[in-house]
Amino acid sequence: MRALVLLVCLSVGCLAQKPQPCSSPALMSGSLSVSAQNDRLALAKYTYDEVGQRISLRELGTFGNKTFFHLDILLLYQEGIMYRINRKAGTCVQKHLSEGFHPLAVPKDATLVGQYVLGSSSVPGEGVLVNTWAGKLQMRKGTAEYMTTVTEFGCLPVSTMFCKNNERWVVVSFFDNVAGMADPQDFIPPPFCNDDRLEEEEEENLTAFISLF
Repeated sequence: MRALVLLVCLSVGCLAQKPQPCSSPALMSGSLSVSAQNDRLALAKYTYDEVGQRISLRELGTFGNKTFFHLDILLLYQEGIMYRINRKAGTCVQKHLSEGFHPLAVPKDATLVGQYVLGSSSVPGEGVLVNTWAGKLQMRKGTAEYMTTVTEFGCLPVSTMFCKNNERWVVVSFFDNVAGMADPQDFIPPPFCNDDRLEEEEEENLTAFISLF
């Protein structure tokens, strides 16, 4: 009888340790890179606010044909508006957002691919325990397949791969993540944006990967 109770307790303990879908911190900042098949590499600093449904991409730079440019992108999902800001030129373009806000989280119906250690597990402090998940998301226009990796402790994003409507795969990698209070100033458009009219054309390409988080 004692052996049976011990076996049940061990089984429950094992089940409790199985990775579960999780949500990233509601307020976070850091840097990210975006790359696609046979395409340019983009780098940016980001600020994320789940409560206000806002994302700021600053100093967005794209490498391609030996060129590099800076751009700020402000995504305000509650207002349904995206700002494309060029501070150097003093220009601002406003467009409708085509996708709704999705929080940085592993969907509840995601399938666990595996649990791994980034770096080394031989010495404490040399590795980070992460979980990789995969699944599909129904979006406003079509279906997207994804594979996302987050840290076991804190659910901080590491990388996300996604493919929308069987098109090319896009990879988003996160680094220098800091959980906590986001800077409210990152979500305020510059004064020269006030005079620009909202374009009727919806923005899809830029926000496609954001909508998967």
